[in-house]
Amino acid sequence: MNNRFDRIRADLAHAEAAPSADQALQRLRSVLTEVSLLLDEQLARAVVDDEMSIAAAGKSAGLTENAVGPRLASTPRLNPYASNGSRITAEDIKRARNDKHARKPLPPATPAEPMRFKPRRTDKPR
Repeated sequence: MNNRFDRIRADLAHAEAAPSADQALQRLRSVLTEVSLLLDEQLARAVVDDEMSIAAAGKSAGLTENAVGPRLASTPRLNPYASNGSRITAEDIKRARNDKHARKPLPPATPAEPMRFKPRRTDKPR
């Protein structure tokens, strides 16, 4: 995990010293991506190792409970436990905790699809 922090620091330094806005924006976008991945990893650590509930972990991260499940499913640690592939439930976390206590190896991970925006309205606005 230390490498992720190092990449964030390096990208911030490059963004601050960038000679153009375009270069700064590229580095800042990279920072956002790394921070998002780091947040997801810490959420997984919180619900498995610290045994926090999904709601409590989300609240600590400033997220709604509904936003946490898909983020957890994208982590290498919890992706193998996602029962429907796109989100982690309390039951999935219970299985992960039980495996951790039994020192079982992780099941093989399935690649998570990136989260995409899905419009709620299918009709065209007037």
